[in-house]
Amino acid sequence: MATEESAESLLLRRDIGAPPHAGDRPALPLGPDGLDRYTRRDLRKEELAIARQFIGGRMWPYALAAFGCFAVWLSFFPLAILGVLNLPLAFVLSTVFAVGGYVTSHEAMHSNIGRAGEPRRWLNEAVGQVSTIPIVFPFSMARLMHLEHHYHCNDPERDPDYTDEAPNMWAAWYKTWYNRQPGVDGSIHHYKRILADMGTPAAARALKETVALQLLFMAVLFTMAWTGHAVAAAALWWLPRHIGLSYIRFYLSWAPHHPREGRRGRYENTNVFKSRLGHVLSMGMETHIVHHLYPAIPNHRTRPAYHALKPILAARGVDVSPL
Repeated sequence: MATEESAESLLLRRDIGAPPHAGDRPALPLGPDGLDRYTRRDLRKEELAIARQFIGGRMWPYALAAFGCFAVWLSFFPLAILGVLNLPLAFVLSTVFAVGGYVTSHEAMHSNIGRAGEPRRWLNEAVGQVSTIPIVFPFSMARLMHLEHHYHCNDPERDPDYTDEAPNMWAAWYKTWYNRQPGVDGSIHHYKRILADMGTPAAARALKETVALQLLFMAVLFTMAWTGHAVAAAALWWLPRHIGLSYIRFYLSWAPHHPREGRRGRYENTNVFKSRLGHVLSMGMETHIVHHLYPAIPNHRTRPAYHALKPILAARGVDVSPL
């Protein structure tokens, strides 16, 4: 009597391209990675077993960082108005918070702090909401676009981050700024097209929340400028936001995915690279391939997970020579 396939069996069969109930049929011809079906199946089993060791773990530091940094950043505004703020230091910290906030929100996007139905779900959502305010990118929009990136990685039409592609590092840095300019068919226009194609209530809500946060941003800047605090407004929010967005788009979008064209396979859509700024300052993106393979592995565990998975990744054709 036939038994129902387990979820893991289905996953393995999908990955190796085997038909249902393939049994002991002869192996298919070698794939582009030079491996037959059975070798891929065995590697996949080993890969899954290793990856499970790094999923989860303590996530409260992400929440502590998100709320703590947001509270400090928020306090800068009244302190600036009162004239008791060290503005250069506050500017540096605001830029760090703008960049770092994406890291904490990123875990919330994948529900790694609390999944739907779990007691910590409210914490997951709260972390996401406060983390992206400094870059004026509401969590609803950030999550939708990031998940679309995972679903359609390196698809020119459906990957929201494809507009960041550039031929080299300097062009990529320039494009992170250029794509935000008025009249340029850059990131925001690509996002709007994708949202329109989605046509869901969540997409419509994300667009509304984006407009609302942008209006709040402009209102704060205008009010502070009107009351004689234009420099403080620029140093605390406007400039850190733009620096943060460029930094995020370079390290989270361009560096781990370049070159994008034609690279959409599971083991080829993300690079392993060596950052001149190191693992921490590149926000863990040197080993971003682990995140694409297993989004449930939190950011701080992708590096050890990569080294544990390295022999398997090499066998699957990944260039692991940079690290």
